[in-house]
Amino acid sequence: MSLDPFTREERAAIMRAVKAKDTTPEIIVRSAAHALGFRFRLGGRGLPGRPDLVFVARRKVIFVHGCFWHGHACKRGARAPKANAAYWRAKIARNRTRDAVVLSALAELGWDALVIWECETRDQDRLRARLNRALR
Repeated sequence: MSLDPFTREERAAIMRAVKAKDTTPEIIVRSAAHALGFRFRLGGRGLPGRPDLVFVARRKVIFVHGCFWHGHACKRGARAPKANAAYWRAKIARNRTRDAVVLSALAELGWDALVIWECETRDQDRLRARLNRALR
């Protein structure tokens, strides 16, 4: 018996609606970087992990991570689902392991990577300051 209040079809529809690109936090980071005068490419094809923003001339990349999906230590990231808890713990652990491998691979290729968490996009001034420090 499942604790999930949704049917399999309803749950599948909900999960399909979870966006992988052009998320609100990603758009906030793009807007802030652009407003600071930085130009970038999207999608990072050909680079490990396909970074969200790529600054080719600077050899820097930015990943915008969702706190829940990547297991951030903030309130939202620490939230543990009650339904299918073992599955979600394992999935988030795999995501964190994959993230570490990707960051390591990028460093080996000579790229500097910055991870910006979803919760960090809420304070625009701090976000702009962090982007400025990381990209200058």
